[in-house]
Amino acid sequence: MVQALFQPAAALGRPRIVELFGRSSRPARTPSVRRFNIAEPEFEYDPDDPDGFRAGMARPGPSLGAVQIGTSIYELAPGQSICPYHYEYAEEEWLLVLTGRPTLREPEGTHRLEPWDLVVFPTGPEGAHGVRNETETTVRVMMYSTVKHPAATVYPDSDKIGIWTGNKEDDLIAPRSSKVDYYDGER
Repeated sequence: MVQALFQPAAALGRPRIVELFGRSSRPARTPSVRRFNIAEPEFEYDPDDPDGFRAGMARPGPSLGAVQIGTSIYELAPGQSICPYHYEYAEEEWLLVLTGRPTLREPEGTHRLEPWDLVVFPTGPEGAHGVRNETETTVRVMMYSTVKHPAATVYPDSDKIGIWTGNKEDDLIAPRSSKVDYYDGER
C-alpha cells in the first residue's frame, strides 16, 4: 500500500499529496495548455486530390485538444487551390495569410492578398470564397472556424451541396438538383 503525507506546497502554502518516496501519488496529467508551432508544421497531402486542389494541410486542433475551433494550415504550390469555391451555412471561417500572395475569389471578384492579411467569411452566400496560388512561389495560409455539426456547404460552380453530420457514414455530397419532396419515399 502506498502511503501519502500532506506537505505544504512551497509557492501556494496549500497541502499537496506526496508519496513517502518523494513522488506525487496523483497520476501524471496532460498539460491543460498545449502549444503547436505553426512555423514549420508537417503537411499531409491527400493522394486522391486532383491537380489544381493539391494543398498540403496541417491540423493542430486534435493535438491541442481543441473541440470548438478548427484550424488548418495550408501550403499551396503554384497553381493549386485549397478547395473548390464554396460557402458555409453553419460555420464562420477566417483566413490569415502567412507567406506568399494568394488569390482570393469572393462574390465581388478576385483579389491578390498579402502576407498578414486577415479575411473573414461570414455564413451564407455572401461568405463564398476560394483561395488559389497564382504565383510562382509557395503560399501558406491559416484558416480557422467554428466547428458545428450538422453543417451544410454549397459549391456554386458545380451546383453541389455537402451535408456534414459529424458521422462520416451519414455525410453526403449531392447535386442540388437532386432535391426530392419532403414525403418522397414515405408511406
